[in-house]
Amino acid sequence: MGEIVEKARAAIRRVEALGDAASAIFTEFSPARILQAAAEAEALVAAADRPLPLAGMLVSVKDLYDEAGQRTTAASLLLKDREPATEDCPVVARIKAAGAVPFGRTSMSEFAYSGVGINPHYGTPSNVFEEGGIPGGSTSGGGVTVGLGLCDIALGTDTGGSIRIPSAINGLYGYKPSQDKVPLDGVHPLAASFDTCGPLATDFATMLAAYQVVSGGDAPGVEAPAGSLRLAVPENAFTNELDEWSRGHFEAAKARLVEAGHELVPLDLGFLHEALPLNRILVSAEAHELYKDHLDTLVSVGDPRVLTRIRFRETLSDDEVAEAWAARIEVIARTAEALSGFDAMVAPTLQIRPPSIAEALADFDRINAAMLRNTSLLNLADACAMSMPTHGTGSGRPGALMIGGAKGHDEHVLSVGARLDRDLNGAG
Repeated sequence: MGEIVEKARAAIRRVEALGDAASAIFTEFSPARILQAAAEAEALVAAADRPLPLAGMLVSVKDLYDEAGQRTTAASLLLKDREPATEDCPVVARIKAAGAVPFGRTSMSEFAYSGVGINPHYGTPSNVFEEGGIPGGSTSGGGVTVGLGLCDIALGTDTGGSIRIPSAINGLYGYKPSQDKVPLDGVHPLAASFDTCGPLATDFATMLAAYQVVSGGDAPGVEAPAGSLRLAVPENAFTNELDEWSRGHFEAAKARLVEAGHELVPLDLGFLHEALPLNRILVSAEAHELYKDHLDTLVSVGDPRVLTRIRFRETLSDDEVAEAWAARIEVIARTAEALSGFDAMVAPTLQIRPPSIAEALADFDRINAAMLRNTSLLNLADACAMSMPTHGTGSGRPGALMIGGAKGHDEHVLSVGARLDRDLNGAG
């Protein structure tokens, strides 16, 4: 038995030790399938004429990605009996070619339509810091698999924050790329104009390696820039109305960035905050178009919180939706212009401290909106961004810093992330 197969076997034992709790993390978990994939990865790595970038890494797969022979259900009862996929989607094919082992299909907010991570069909896992605390959505199961050390990487998607939010809540690194960087083929959509694919991982280097594989790149890494960076600190968006926990972590991070020699420059992004309602309109419009023929069925088998968000489109006129699309084009251009001249933007990933599952169920609309607020602004702007943990306030669980840039500036944002990770967390 090789090392990769033994690593997979040990991780399977850890999942089995979770008992019933595993059903809230995975929609499908087959030890036999995983061990077969591990054996194939073992053979691939042994036969390779060069080191493979993800050799032997265990990668959980969000239940939106097509895997040959598996049903892609989006953690919904509506899709539980659909035909299995006939082939791996490009992202899954790429991680397998890089030597990784797909490790189960992870649960999520139904249809990926929530930043909280609640799922009434499979159950909702706790985050890794607090029993009964929300895991963050929509990549809830994925974030927990990495946070618990079951996997090295999780494949997630991010339409309004669904990679960065669970990363922030579970103390992980997560990257939401520019939309055209990672193929969406074979990935079940929520809102095709906003959806992106990316990784969650326990450290920056692993996150970067996973991103470079799924984006089809072959670079061994990015070079952290030397010297002082010019970092935009938003005003009137992202940093307004933070709770004490989020503000405390952000102020501590800013102080350490100044100590490291960086220039922090206030930047008024109030226009982005004012444009926030566009997210709700446009994502609902695209989701409604996708599920409009299934709304009656979803009344009986769907998550009512998700169905309400889909049906919001029915309160809007076609003219209102068209105006929102036009307004988004202006937001994208204004954001790119505002961020030009900066190395990156820094902001808190989360507006509020992650609440309990019980609190989120009792006040879902308000809490879901709060969890999504900061991250979704960059989806609206068609930007790229990562989230990374920050420490140093002495308040227990880490905070989370979001590093963002305009569409297409992925490599630069990642290089800044490498530098700030070193300055804040001593990495590298």
